[in-house]
Amino acid sequence: MSLYNQRGASAQKEEVHLAVKDLDSGLYPHSFCKIYPDILCGEKNWVNVMHADGAGTKSILAYMYWKETGDISVWKGIAQDAIVMNLDDLLCAGVYDDIVFNSIIDRNKLRIPGTVLQEIINGTSHFFDMLEQFGIHVKFMGGETADVGDVVRTVTVNGVMTARWRAEEVISNEKIQMGDVIVGLASYGKSTYETEYNSGIGSNGLTSARHDVLSKKYATQFPESYEHGLDDEVVYIGRHNLTDPMPGNPALTVGKHLLSPTRTYAPIIKEVLESMFGGIHGMIHCSGGGQTKCLKYLPRPLRIVKDNLFSPPPVFELIRESSGAEMREMYQVFNMGCRLEIYCPSEYAREIISISNKFGVEAAIIGRVEPADKKELILDNADGIFRF
Repeated sequence: MSLYNQRGASAQKEEVHLAVKDLDSGLYPHSFCKIYPDILCGEKNWVNVMHADGAGTKSILAYMYWKETGDISVWKGIAQDAIVMNLDDLLCAGVYDDIVFNSIIDRNKLRIPGTVLQEIINGTSHFFDMLEQFGIHVKFMGGETADVGDVVRTVTVNGVMTARWRAEEVISNEKIQMGDVIVGLASYGKSTYETEYNSGIGSNGLTSARHDVLSKKYATQFPESYEHGLDDEVVYIGRHNLTDPMPGNPALTVGKHLLSPTRTYAPIIKEVLESMFGGIHGMIHCSGGGQTKCLKYLPRPLRIVKDNLFSPPPVFELIRESSGAEMREMYQVFNMGCRLEIYCPSEYAREIISISNKFGVEAAIIGRVEPADKKELILDNADGIFRF
């Protein structure tokens, strides 16, 4: 059993998928979001799109970093994580404007004061202000903030996004076909709309990242930061402190790398869809499930070959070196430097790459779609050949 599973997490969410298998999958079962007929207004040419997600256990890292350093600004990053994990899923369904967001925060009031809540809520508003500069309008409708200290040891930060969208402008992934190329967008670096270097970590796999990288002292210093039913051998097994200089990038600390806010691709995807919607066959947000996420959304038996992925940025090498995890598991849990995939005919790839580069985000053709008798994925790179 992998360390990730031993800590009570699952990259593939098998039990979750089993629990919801009998639910209505919506109009487009292979789309990245649930899409239903327009029940809000009843217009046949429109659909309703919704998604719910959050910052996950990254909020525990923010809690520890804030308590250790006094830097309350890290909570703004958690607000961004909760937004982007919803927004970038909607992007994959073709939605990039006129969106409604509701925040859901559960806290332990004894540990999370009002000043932290204020930082999260203000961070949410500030992020939407940034998006508006690119013509992406998200209305912050408030939400629920609950004091549930008997349930939550620190804080959870989640949200729900909803939009009405024109039915003919939906990306359903049904068009993904053999011959398509895959344009990958990097998760790391510094885009024109980011204020500092982004490690690329996103908001997935942070349970492993936290326990694998950080030292045992955090189990004593912050006993509220982990499940005490875990075997001690999987709790904070690393050798780093949050404030240590990052190996390979000492300008930022280990903590800042692990807490890099999840990058949104909204400015890029808005321009891509407005200029070449008809050429986009599908989009995949490599979140939970990492580089294997694409398998869930293939519309039919096809083979995905990724043989030109970006070299993983330093944060993933730090996690791998700390945990001793096999590279196969790393690609199943983490995005490994590529968090968005666009499936399209080859003639559209150059323009997509050009648009992404304009925003300071590295992009490249990372793979292709081939015919197959079953759904399968081949990762072929310097780390080896992995089949899923």
